[in-house]
Amino acid sequence: MLPLRAPATTKAKTPLTLLRAFESLASSNLSQTMANTKSAIKAARKTVRLTERNRGVKTRLKTLRKRLDTSIAAKDATASKSAAAEYVSAMDKAVKSGVVHKNAASRAKAHAAKVFAAK
Repeated sequence: MLPLRAPATTKAKTPLTLLRAFESLASSNLSQTMANTKSAIKAARKTVRLTERNRGVKTRLKTLRKRLDTSIAAKDATASKSAAAEYVSAMDKAVKSGVVHKNAASRAKAHAAKVFAAK
């Protein structure tokens, strides 16, 4: 005879209300938006998450660009070469994840290559 399982505890589901739906949006500006449907509430939560990710990627790109500019200004060939490679790689990853448009990335990489070559 098989042992009987203990009955699973049922957790009472709380209804989806606007107050509960926007708890995760409290720290963003999107908490003032009025979402009327479940899908709109989810889209608002998703927007907050993706905006945070995009902000981090863009900040990293700016930092890498500044690092490249300072190494070029210092006329350090090895540091410039590694900084340029790191910047181009990060830019390609940003394009792949949809943070930066491919033409904008191409333009930025061409500008960096032009400055690097003129050194």
